[in-house]
Amino acid sequence: MQTSKLAEGLKGSEIIKIAGEVNALKAQGEIIYNQTIGDFDASIFPIPQELKEEIVSAYHNNQTNYPAANGMEVLRESVSSYLSKNLGLEYSKNEILISGGARPLIYAIYQTVLDLEDTVLYPVPSWNNDAYTYLARNNAVIVETKPENKFMPTVEDIKPHIQNVNLIALCSPLNPTGTTFDKQTLTGISQLIVDENKRRTKENIKPLYVLYDQIYWQLTYGSTEHYNPVELVPEMRDYTIFVDGISKAFAATGVRVGWAFGPTHVINKMKAMLSHIGAWSPKAEQMATASYLNLNGAVSAYLEHIKSELNFRLNRFYDGFQALKSEGFPVNAIEPEAALYLTVQFDLIGKITSNGKTLSTIQEVTSYLLTEAKLAIVPFYAFGTSVDSNWFRLSVGTSKKEDISTVFELLKQALTDLS
Repeated sequence: MQTSKLAEGLKGSEIIKIAGEVNALKAQGEIIYNQTIGDFDASIFPIPQELKEEIVSAYHNNQTNYPAANGMEVLRESVSSYLSKNLGLEYSKNEILISGGARPLIYAIYQTVLDLEDTVLYPVPSWNNDAYTYLARNNAVIVETKPENKFMPTVEDIKPHIQNVNLIALCSPLNPTGTTFDKQTLTGISQLIVDENKRRTKENIKPLYVLYDQIYWQLTYGSTEHYNPVELVPEMRDYTIFVDGISKAFAATGVRVGWAFGPTHVINKMKAMLSHIGAWSPKAEQMATASYLNLNGAVSAYLEHIKSELNFRLNRFYDGFQALKSEGFPVNAIEPEAALYLTVQFDLIGKITSNGKTLSTIQEVTSYLLTEAKLAIVPFYAFGTSVDSNWFRLSVGTSKKEDISTVFELLKQALTDLS
């Protein structure tokens, strides 16, 4: 039976397709090292014990009716304090909107600031901007970024389009790359947007907004620093809508507590939008998160632990790829900076397998790595790049330390078998 044109045209997730292949191999008894999903194995990375206890306590205290449409006041106050203390960003409780994770908030931003046929600029690779742009019935300006820039957009990438777009969707640390904006680049982009909005104000044109997804900001490693537009260019406060939450830093992807903050008039309209959808975070989880964020010592200890564990895995994988590269294998990796992702390259197009098959497409490369190296990773075309990009996302949230050496043994053998 036929559905709406909108539903018919919505593309399925490439990650889900790969997951289907993974599950089929597992059903045959294969051991697969699945580094595809941007999630955590809860047996390796459980949520903080204190947060779990607060959730259980909230249910025992019957915190189970409808939450406030914009989120429980106690949580919005807690988030406001957390942002002030950790990022130096001063947003009141009325400039903060709580939702069931980040996804409804991103959807609401698209629906709130954009009219039909407005234009969104987003870089690729990036997570799901193509789907949100499609669902909002908007046009897209797609900027394909470069490995020499760590796959982050530059001022030069954005400047030619600045007068013709209505929303710029940015993410740092970036899913899928685990890389970040440096201070100079983000300052330049922010100033570009401020200058453009001065022009629009004079000509009575609606503003150019920035969606700034910083859901991974607390997961940075080494000397990497997280920057945001408002701290670098204070005038960006009028044009920046932040997306944030507990999903990644606290391994709480299934707890579903996210928040947006930004200009009051935008946040209020997003609240109205989401109140009709009912995309609320459960009240008990909201009350628990409010309490947990105020436990400074427990929060710091958990972040120190999870960052250490993720960083260890990322560096082990990075070192493994660098070792293969030094041995002459056609692979590469970008040094990890943040999040739970490593950007890796397999330059295998044109290689011939041991059974005489030539690897002609990135899909075939992906399948070869899965079937022969038992390694499941996600090609960048799943994040909007051209289909011939030979870069991939490797996620370590489900990785066991003791498995990493085995992964590279299998991978080296699979690469050795190519000619």
